Amino acid sequence: MYQVAAAVILPYRGGAPALTDLIGGQVQIMFDAMTGSIEYIRAGKLRALAVTTATRSEALPDLPTVGDFVPGYETSSWSGIGAPKNTPTEIIDKLNKEINAALADPKIKARLADLGGVPMPMSAADFGKLIAESVDKWGKVIRTANIKPE
Repeated sequence: MYQVAAAVILPYRGGAPALTDLIGGQVQIMFDAMTGSIEYIRAGKLRALAVTTATRSEALPDLPTVGDFVPGYETSSWSGIGAPKNTPTEIIDKLNKEINAALADPKIKARLADLGGVPMPMSAADFGKLIAESVDKWGKVIRTANIKPE
């Protein structure tokens, strides 16, 4: 006999209120970026089930990946810094250089690693490619699943 569990999706205005409800027992499960929840996991206030990345996290190496149970499953989040469309190239280049230098700083790298983050220094052009690839990937998911805005 198989049992199918149903989930009710609750929209939140950010991760903090969702984490508050998860810790308080108002909701039972949440998909969250590790950087927002790792301290609660380490403190024993949350139980992590798996990571959604293709490989295990160095920050929580004992956690399996979702792909261990659902072959091919992989998703991850990233953050970046953008500028208005017509920002002069020399300003973009200067910002990119300084941001990449910060990401290479041992103290920042160590703090990001402690939070489960992985620095991704790259050129402005490569960041543009990452954005385009993400739009393409998730656009396909939206079209395939016939997702419509509510």
